[in-house]
Amino acid sequence: MSAAEESIKPRPAVTRKSAPILNRFLDFVSSVRFGVVQLCMLVILAMIGMLVLQQNVEGFDAYYVSLTPSEKIVFGKLGFFDIYHSWYFNLLLLTLSLNIILASIDRFPSAWSYIVKPKVKGTKGWLLARKDNDTINFGKKSVDEVKDTIQNEFRTKGFKTTVSEDKGVTFVFGENGKWNRLGAYIVHVFLLTLFLGHFVALQTGFDADVRMIPGAITSQIQLIQYNLDKKERFNVNLPFSMECTDVQQRLIDEKGNIDVTNTLDWRTQLKIEDPSYGTTIADVSLNKPHSYRGYRFFQAQTIPVGNASTIKLELRPESGGQPIFADISRNGETSLPDGTKVEYDEFMPDFVMGSDGKPDTRSGEYNQPAAILNVTPAEW
Repeated sequence: MSAAEESIKPRPAVTRKSAPILNRFLDFVSSVRFGVVQLCMLVILAMIGMLVLQQNVEGFDAYYVSLTPSEKIVFGKLGFFDIYHSWYFNLLLLTLSLNIILASIDRFPSAWSYIVKPKVKGTKGWLLARKDNDTINFGKKSVDEVKDTIQNEFRTKGFKTTVSEDKGVTFVFGENGKWNRLGAYIVHVFLLTLFLGHFVALQTGFDADVRMIPGAITSQIQLIQYNLDKKERFNVNLPFSMECTDVQQRLIDEKGNIDVTNTLDWRTQLKIEDPSYGTTIADVSLNKPHSYRGYRFFQAQTIPVGNASTIKLELRPESGGQPIFADISRNGETSLPDGTKVEYDEFMPDFVMGSDGKPDTRSGEYNQPAAILNVTPAEW
């Protein structure tokens, strides 16, 4: 065999070793493309949750009845009626959180190293490989003159300049907004906090109702369990008792009615008696929930029926003389100079005598307000 034939003899091809399966899986899970796809899926599921009324929202029973049998079956099988508690929604949050954590671990060190030790040197090839580059001829200017010109130009644009030399070559670098590289990781922290809060609330939280009217005292709440259009309630004891001391309604138009559409805010005042922590006064309003020992109280809904927290009495003795004035708080009482006790028993915003001869109210509006009093003479 000739030397020429030996020189062109084919050599066996070198097979490139593929990366381990675990490394390829981690690269896929931490990729930006995978994260963007998951984020789009999360947005789609959230939109479904807004378009399909959820079973824990007021009015769901009427909405469920209005659906066709096929819609009930499909939406129910897919979990659309309680999508935020579905297994696939929580799995999506888990994988998206994993993507954010792995992507941050993979890319944060390089971003941080650029901030701690920014690049101040570069070859001509590296500079020309930048997306935005230009070549300028400074003519017969000296190195110092060129350096000063570039520095002044950078400073007028708000760049921080760094000058260095290496092997007789002078480098002038301008830098601005280096901390912006950490903006994505701040967003990552907020997203992870949001997802973690949802998971903790899902695992440890529950929905319950408690109906409170002024003077009512209770140490129980009604735990709610949803099953599509059916609600099951269970009484659960609290480690403390609550007394509703006042309910106030703030109107948009003070001269308007007390309907929900004319309501700016509701405020409920509670007195919490706790054997372990004593007495606590809690104010709960529409936009100001109150947290106490892991329980969070919201003003969920109300029945707009007019009531008076305080009534003013002008009493005129039958035998004549000066009138007597008295203020009585709701569920309160007062004693007159002669020993007569007057108790504020009930309030009728639209007073009328019922067919059974007992006082009643035709509506919740202040059309014909009247207070029902219990009067106990002194000799009794």
